[in-house]
Amino acid sequence: MTKILLVEDDLALSMGVEYALNSAGFEVKAAKNIKEAKAKLDENSFDLILLDVMLPDGNGYDLCKSIREKGETPIIFLTACDEEANVVLGLDLGGDDYLTKPVRIRELISRINAVLRRKAKSINNDSMTNAIVSGDIKVEPLKCKVSKEGKEIIFTSVEYKLLLAFMQNGGQVLSRNTILEKLWDIDGEFIDDNTLSVYIKRLREKLEEDSKNPRYIITIRGLGYKWNEEVRGEF
Repeated sequence: MTKILLVEDDLALSMGVEYALNSAGFEVKAAKNIKEAKAKLDENSFDLILLDVMLPDGNGYDLCKSIREKGETPIIFLTACDEEANVVLGLDLGGDDYLTKPVRIRELISRINAVLRRKAKSINNDSMTNAIVSGDIKVEPLKCKVSKEGKEIIFTSVEYKLLLAFMQNGGQVLSRNTILEKLWDIDGEFIDDNTLSVYIKRLREKLEEDSKNPRYIITIRGLGYKWNEEVRGEF
């Protein structure tokens, strides 16, 4: 489910947008000021941010700039400031779109989906051309090649795609169902829950120094697994 952070100090508008987006299948968390927004960003990962410009403790432009210094989470400005200079400033600071109030929900949902599609396309293009490096592990997607400390490791097709799924979502907890959805029916192969456990075990045996005490593929009890991006290597 797509997670959205809504930063808006108008309580009535915030409640209306939150209700409409939740009804449309999104998961929305709301913040009424920059302080709350930063706290929620520290505690959660979001797929998109809806950001008002005029906030009680500052302005959305500064928050956008701060977010851009740390990552590329898509940002859509929601604001009554519709002058060209404001729009240009928002986009120049890293905003992905700019929507003026009053907000029309159908248009907002359409803009959200468009931004998410562009982001997904960009990620897919980058992942197919650029090497992915984490600790001592390096994946070269164009070559379907994986190496550890410079030595190539041979994987089956499903093992490779499972590894790619982990590394492309580094730091994020992936539930078993999410992983199965990514692997289900790849090249006509059906992956069930029991088989997934076997593949994760094999990945650990090939990647980890001690597969029983993994550093890369971490089990998050009751939730799933995540790729540990904090492992340091020689690359």
